[in-house]
Amino acid sequence: METIDQLAAVLAVLGGLAAITWWLRRRGFVRPTSLGKSTGRRLESLERLSLGPQQTLHLVRMGSRALLVAASPSGCAVLENVEMRQLSHVGEEGR
Repeated sequence: METIDQLAAVLAVLGGLAAITWWLRRRGFVRPTSLGKSTGRRLESLERLSLGPQQTLHLVRMGSRALLVAASPSGCAVLENVEMRQLSHVGEEGR
């Protein structure tokens, strides 16, 4: 009898977990991913620099390119667009 109670408790916990996961997926908080496979993301945030309370610079990788993007309350603007391999040499020029 004790084993049946334990099994029922485990099933209740797993059922609750499944219900919460289903609800989060429906609300868009969780995206299903396939295990072992790359997500294939094309965008990656490399760095962020705050210039003031509402102005920031973002360095974003898009494929093999690096974009320097300025963000402010009035909008966003691409300031620079270079190849990633050129980006690694930028810091070495000043040395």
